[in-house]
Amino acid sequence: MFGLFSNKSNILLGLDISSTSVKLLELSKSGARYRVESYGVEPLPPNAVVEKNISDVEGVGDAVKRLIARAKASSRLCAVAVAGSAVITKTIEMDASLSDDEMENQITVEADQYIPYPLDEVAIDFEVMGLAEDSGDQVEVLLAACRRENVELREAALDLGGIKPKVVDIEAHAMKRAFELVQPQLGANPEDLVVAIIDIGATMTTLSVLADDKSIYTREQLFGGKQLTEEIQRRYGLSIEEAGLAKKRGGLPDDYDQEVLQPFKEAVLQQVTRSLQFFFSSSQYDDVDYIVLAGGTASIEGMAEMIENKLGTPTIIANPFLDMALAGKVDSTALANDAPAMMIACGLAMRSFE
Repeated sequence: MFGLFSNKSNILLGLDISSTSVKLLELSKSGARYRVESYGVEPLPPNAVVEKNISDVEGVGDAVKRLIARAKASSRLCAVAVAGSAVITKTIEMDASLSDDEMENQITVEADQYIPYPLDEVAIDFEVMGLAEDSGDQVEVLLAACRRENVELREAALDLGGIKPKVVDIEAHAMKRAFELVQPQLGANPEDLVVAIIDIGATMTTLSVLADDKSIYTREQLFGGKQLTEEIQRRYGLSIEEAGLAKKRGGLPDDYDQEVLQPFKEAVLQQVTRSLQFFFSSSQYDDVDYIVLAGGTASIEGMAEMIENKLGTPTIIANPFLDMALAGKVDSTALANDAPAMMIACGLAMRSFE
C-alpha cells in the first residue's frame, strides 16, 4: 500500500508537477487560519511532462531542485498527485468490525476483482468513507489504484530534486480540498450549491462538478493555455520561452488582443460550454449554480466576465489564499497572480493538517 490517502503529521510541501511547470506551496496553520510560508513556480523543459506523464526524470528533478532552493522551503517532505485519468477508483463495502490491517489484507487478496492490471504493476490504497447506507455493519471503502510506474517516476524525479514524497494523492481530490477555502466566497449556504470547477492547465482542461459536498463528475479533455503560447510564438517569431513570458508580462504588438487573445478566449468559452454539456447530458442536472475557474488560463483578463456573460452563470476565479496570512518572504502580488494555478498544490499542502 503506497499511501495515496495516508495521514501525516509532518509539514508537507504541496508539489504539483504539471505539463509546463512545477508548483510548490508550504503552509503552516494556527487555529483555523493558514499561513503561506513559501511558494514558487519553476518552468519545466519542453516535453518533460506529456499529458501528465513524466518523460524526462532528470529535467523534472533539476527543476524541483531549483524551485526548493529559490522558494527557501524548510521541509524536505512533500505530497504529490497523479492525474485522475491515471487512477482507478471504486467504492466497495466491507465489514465495519475489521481493523485497517485486516482491511488491507483482504483488499490485497481480493484486489484482482477490482483492478484490471497485474497486481505487481499497481500501487493500491484505500480510505474508509463511513457507514454504508441501509447497513449498520458495513462501511463504504474507497479503493484507489494506479500503475506503479506513475508513482515511481515521481519518486525518482523528487529524489533527484532532494525531497521525498510522503503522500501520493489524486489531482481531483487535491482540487476539492483546496476548494474548501474558496467555497465561502460563494455567498450564503455554499454547501448547497452545484459548483463546476474548470481547471484550464497548459495542455489539459479538467471539469470537476461538486454537489452536496461530493465530487459527482470529472472529465478531462486535451485543451489548454499552451495553444495560446504556441500561437504567440508562431505569429510573432518568438521562442517558446519568450512567448510564455510575453503572455504573462505583456508587451506584445497592438494587434495581439484582437487577433490572438480574443480568438483564444472564444475557444476557452467553447471548451467550457462543451464540457458542461457533456455533464448535463450524462447526469440529472441541467444547470450549475457557480463556475469556478482554476489553472493558469483563468488569470487572463476578462475571461471570467466573458464566461459569466455568455452562459449566465456566476463565475469567479479561484483564489484559496484570500484569507491566508503570508510570511515576509512571500511576494503577495505574484502569489495573487498565480493563485488559480496553485489550487492543486494548495490541496496537497493541506494534507499536512489532516
